[in-house]
Amino acid sequence: MIVAIDGPAGSGKTTVAKLLAQRLGILYLDTGATYRALTYKALKESVDLDDEERLEELARTLNLNFDFSKGKIFLDEEVITEKIREPIIDKTVSKVAEKPKVREVLVKMQRKIAQGKDFVVEGRDITTVVFPKAEFKFFLDAEFSVRLKRRFKELEKKKISISLEEVEKDLKKRDRADLERKEGPLKKSEDAIYIDTTDLSIEEVVEKLLGYICKKEKE
Repeated sequence: MIVAIDGPAGSGKTTVAKLLAQRLGILYLDTGATYRALTYKALKESVDLDDEERLEELARTLNLNFDFSKGKIFLDEEVITEKIREPIIDKTVSKVAEKPKVREVLVKMQRKIAQGKDFVVEGRDITTVVFPKAEFKFFLDAEFSVRLKRRFKELEKKKISISLEEVEKDLKKRDRADLERKEGPLKKSEDAIYIDTTDLSIEEVVEKLLGYICKKEKE
């Protein structure tokens, strides 16, 4: 069983997906982590982020492993779980993720990870590209001002020093990149259930999704 969740940054999809997976007793996969890990690797090796051929080569040899029991991500045995969430990755991951050849390689990786298992999978093209035939498909969204506040609070919680203006600029840039990307752009699939999380708590969103899943399973 695959529960696919798409949505823009700050829509709550990551937190919701993690809790939903726990409630369902299945695994959780953040596909964005694969792009972030590749970006981290590219920056570490001083690879030009405009060099699609080199990035594709790096993606094909990416030694990335997920420890789902502990919620940790390893790159070449280095724990990068928190490192790939730093502002420098936020600002540069779109340049890597927009490359068609990179997406082709990493989409195959994502499908291989989830093959034969039950997963809640979240990202930006899960319902449209990665798992278009997923049993359950959701698109989470929220007003920009709310998404901005959530993102700012998230960075504050991590003790990352950044102004609200900088976060707003980065979020708008990320939104544009996600929507305008030629390969796997962020968009709602026709059969995905749209959830506006603007005025909902995380628990309320999780309950909504569980309600849809339980209802469909009974049909």
